[in-house]
Amino acid sequence: MRAIRLVDYDPAWPALFRRRRREIAALIACPVEIHHIGSTSVPGLCAKPKLDIDTILQSNEARIEATERLRNDGYVFHGDLHEADRWAFTRDEVPYGTRLYLCVPDNPAHHERILFRDYLRSHAEAARNYAALKQRLAAEAFGDWDHYTGGKSDFVADIIGKALAEART
Repeated sequence: MRAIRLVDYDPAWPALFRRRRREIAALIACPVEIHHIGSTSVPGLCAKPKLDIDTILQSNEARIEATERLRNDGYVFHGDLHEADRWAFTRDEVPYGTRLYLCVPDNPAHHERILFRDYLRSHAEAARNYAALKQRLAAEAFGDWDHYTGGKSDFVADIIGKALAEART
């Protein structure tokens, strides 16, 4: 197993996302929305060296067409990794790779990822706590992605609950 690598926040990530968003939009030709998600989307937060991007498409047919275009452009298709109706793709790029998810409108997993991102963006202490948790889990996981990802689950669920509560007020 290879070690789980986290890197410090890079202030170039927002501009890199904008560039990749333009490239993905041109390649897919009709995305509804393209969002920068994950740790690279939260200023100051450490992250794996890969930008996470959620792309919302009009329909499953559009997603099938986009899959073929992405594959032809060097993206590797991984299927629905988390059984959340989000199709995952990766592409190794320098200096940071891309992890791209395709979903259709009203996807609950996408909605939760936006809530989580926005909460961390507006609550610096929560972002610092998340960074500390990620660093601890990466150090103790010894390449065990299930340990790393699973160890974040309760924290993520708690933050989503807080974000939902804030949205109701």
